[in-house]
Amino acid sequence: MRILCLKHIAFEGPGMIAVWAQQNGHSLDIHLASSKGPLPSMESFDFLLIMGGPMSTYEDERYPWIAREKSYIRSAIARKKRVLGICLGAQLIAHTLGAKVQSAPHKEIGWFPIQRDTDCPEQFKLPGTLKVFHWHGDQFEVPKGAHRIAASEACPNQGFLYRSHVLALQCHLEITREGVTLLSTACSNELIEGRYIQNAATLQSAPACDLDRMHHILFELLDQFTAGIQTDPSA
Repeated sequence: MRILCLKHIAFEGPGMIAVWAQQNGHSLDIHLASSKGPLPSMESFDFLLIMGGPMSTYEDERYPWIAREKSYIRSAIARKKRVLGICLGAQLIAHTLGAKVQSAPHKEIGWFPIQRDTDCPEQFKLPGTLKVFHWHGDQFEVPKGAHRIAASEACPNQGFLYRSHVLALQCHLEITREGVTLLSTACSNELIEGRYIQNAATLQSAPACDLDRMHHILFELLDQFTAGIQTDPSA
């Protein structure tokens, strides 16, 4: 399987998804979404992965490349490619599918549990509750026709599945300990006192068992999401 990863900022990469891809013999091509020149052709990938970033889906004037990326995502969905968005990536998918994306009442930064939604499809064997990593100030509504898969106390929509081939996750199941450190350093100005904002020391001191369990669930989720994917035999 050929995976194309659209990256928006240096410190938010595919993390453990790259490990999963390597373990399963999948290729992974990382492309900076804001790069000049055309985005890779639709024929060059089977699975589109869209990462996070500090920008917002509605900042088209500040980041002119966002409109191009939305159009690209729309085309990938129309062609029934597997599409997975994380954080900003999830918000871009939601916007592309006609759902509202806006600033949240409060930022959610830290290790907080998500709860499996009753509408979560059976194919995703998410546990009833799972402690995961969050870093976002915007939130999305669930698009029409999509199934919400999880929620948290701070954010009612932590993910959704649309027509079995489009998955959006607000939280960061892919984050590594190194990734937490990079994010905490690059965006330290956001670590202000708040009900759902943890300090840098707390962010970076998560027990290994929490990361291991989160990554285990991520790998299961990716296996389930990509099951039966059709690749181009001529590629």
